[in-house]
Amino acid sequence: MIYTVTLNPAIDYYVVMKEFVEGNLNTAEEGYTLAGGKGINVSKVLKNFGKESVALGFVGGFTGSFIKDDMKACNIAERFIELEENTRINMKLKTEKTESEIAGKSPKISKENIEKLLDEIKNIKKDDILILSGSVPNTIDKGIYGEIIEKLPEGTKVILDTRGEPFTKALDKGVFITKPNIDELSEFFHKKLETTEEIVEAGKKLRAMGSKNVIISMGKEGSILISEKGVYKGNAPKGKLISSVGAGDSMVAGITYGLIEGKELEEAYKFGIASGSATAFSEGLTTFETMENLLKEIIIEKIG
Repeated sequence: MIYTVTLNPAIDYYVVMKEFVEGNLNTAEEGYTLAGGKGINVSKVLKNFGKESVALGFVGGFTGSFIKDDMKACNIAERFIELEENTRINMKLKTEKTESEIAGKSPKISKENIEKLLDEIKNIKKDDILILSGSVPNTIDKGIYGEIIEKLPEGTKVILDTRGEPFTKALDKGVFITKPNIDELSEFFHKKLETTEEIVEAGKKLRAMGSKNVIISMGKEGSILISEKGVYKGNAPKGKLISSVGAGDSMVAGITYGLIEGKELEEAYKFGIASGSATAFSEGLTTFETMENLLKEIIIEKIG
């Protein structure tokens, strides 16, 4: 089974307008609301690909009910822990020139809530895949991902997609894949990484620190996979960027799909690139057909 953990989910309110003028009354041309959160996005893409998962995390209040109803409508299993405070609302504003985001305030999560989540983690078995993605709310210790990993049976594949202190504290517990983008990798090493050699060297350091495999996304420059078998570079297929929201989560879902299908990581990597790109070129998260149509454009080259 595949499990996704979203500690800090949200209702994402998307607003589209030609331009935003600060201090003025601005009128949206389009607006829609979705249940958001990186792990939730992964579960949704996996469902689009015909793969079942169980979504774990925290929700609360009327906004939490919206998320639970959305998961039910998508026919995705969830075992969310109920909170007293409302789940946050994020705003994502897209104009002709820019994309901007406002992250809402996270609800309070108690020690009792955390213990309930850790009890759910005990259901995970050694051959399962666990995806830990997204930010950690301020009311939770930043070492929570590491604590979760420590409770897993040996053999569980962990995919870690976060940044900052939660990333650092989880890395040395041992994970199967980390997926930083180039900015996150530079942030982690406190150094701007520009050349392929610098990026690969940084990725190899992550492997030495506890990540068995590392995938680094670089936007239009493609991505790099560093595995036990070597270093591989994947291209970024051509297409019109509609929204980058959820593209990284879709890449994680695509890789997971490939692994569940019995592919070697180097082959599953192709599904990840196609999935991430397909979402970037779509309104909303990719379908299986959209991803599959891009597969033939993905070129993986061994570079070291």
